[in-house]
Amino acid sequence: MQGVSAEIGDAAAAGKLIVASTPVQRSGRPRPLAGVAFVVASATAFGAMAIFARYAYRDGVDTTTLLALRFAIAAALLVVACGVARVRWPRGRDLATLVGLGAIGYAGQAASFFTALTLAPAGLVALLLYLNPAIVAVLAAWRGHETLAPRTLAALAIALAGMALTVGPALSGATAGVHPAGVALGVLSAVIYAVYIVVSTGVASRVDPLAMSTVVIASAAVLFAALALARGPVLPASAIGWVAVAAIAVVSTVAAITWFFAGLKRIGPTRASTLSTVEPAVTVALAALVLDERIAVVQLFGGALILAAVVLLARSASGKGTVDGR
Repeated sequence: MQGVSAEIGDAAAAGKLIVASTPVQRSGRPRPLAGVAFVVASATAFGAMAIFARYAYRDGVDTTTLLALRFAIAAALLVVACGVARVRWPRGRDLATLVGLGAIGYAGQAASFFTALTLAPAGLVALLLYLNPAIVAVLAAWRGHETLAPRTLAALAIALAGMALTVGPALSGATAGVHPAGVALGVLSAVIYAVYIVVSTGVASRVDPLAMSTVVIASAAVLFAALALARGPVLPASAIGWVAVAAIAVVSTVAAITWFFAGLKRIGPTRASTLSTVEPAVTVALAALVLDERIAVVQLFGGALILAAVVLLARSASGKGTVDGR
């Protein structure tokens, strides 16, 4: 199916939405430096999300309430952005598909990722999420959309070795502050995200990226808002918690998506997805500087292998169709 090969090259992270067929900017003078700056800014904003989440959790908010607030605020801002851009909204089957992707796929990925942050270091969870391009490659081959070329097989082997090195110390108890359930949820978030990418391919090729992001996020907002109201919301206890929640919604969701699309138009999907591998490095660095979190050297090496596999997969994609925008 059109677009799957480029999705294999996308470096996805927590909360991104995968969207397709966003054209590279052709008119006017090329602005590659601006494109690089936008994509790196987007990756940095996404990478900071796990840090903001830790501050929100410290202030007493629970995962369901945090995600309800994140998606509700982000959806409201994106609706305004869609109005300004005068995007065309999806209808019929496409709209129903996007609602399902948001309320089931995106919501499940976000719940897994944010719950994992309560059980394992932020940097470790961020690195595990980057297994998803390799999983997408396997799913695409299984569905007959792609063949596993030698370069792809090499990338898969590198990713598996990286995963083994990353999760091994945690599962053996050699890494302090890591619950095995946190590792499992980190891997689960990558699996759900990969399935989301493959399933969304068809509709993503027909729907405006901003409209797609808005519908998916709004659908997730409705689900988490209903769950939070049913259970009773657990709100932040102080201004610090509210600022962290607002930062997740505004900086790590709306701004990050907007910046990624801006960069994508200037440099294309392959370069954009490759540059997005800055994201987990940002998470690891910020977690060490701000939260005083440490992960073992062998896990860092494993994470480096995972990111190397992502870059290899991105380079094997020839710039066709799809890109990510969490």
